[in-house]
Amino acid sequence: MKSQLNSTDIDLTPNGKGYLAIIGDKTVSVEILHSENGRLDLSLDGQRVTAYVSSDGAKRWVTVGGQTFVLTKSTAGTRRAQHGHHAQDELTAPMPGQVRAVNVAEGDSVTKGQTLLVLEAMKMEIRVSAPRDGLVGKLLVQQGQTVEREQVLIEIVDALEG
Repeated sequence: MKSQLNSTDIDLTPNGKGYLAIIGDKTVSVEILHSENGRLDLSLDGQRVTAYVSSDGAKRWVTVGGQTFVLTKSTAGTRRAQHGHHAQDELTAPMPGQVRAVNVAEGDSVTKGQTLLVLEAMKMEIRVSAPRDGLVGKLLVQQGQTVEREQVLIEIVDALEG
């Protein structure tokens, strides 16, 4: 299969159980339906497509419909917001995997060390725990969802912000 390398910038932003992809002046809703061995079944604005992914660590090549896109991490880095003197923590996935259990809901009070959700990655269970006492401000994933490395899973806010 011949593929064309596409140099268009694509901005991917987690959005609930999927992503919003901004490609030039077009915004596309992307949902990962199934992921296995470098093959992704995706829904792009409701249309089912198959993509193939390869990686060298820092870059990922994604081939869809004969076009290959190079994905790199943006320089935004880890996002932490400060609202006055109230802090917000964004808990991110340490590696790609699947959400196996969600133990909290938005608005729930949590304590430092409490297991908030469980990911499965490479046949391992990874427990994502609260870094401090607070409230679940936003729950951005659901059980069964596939997540990418550094995807924001849960936002913890001060009890004062709730």
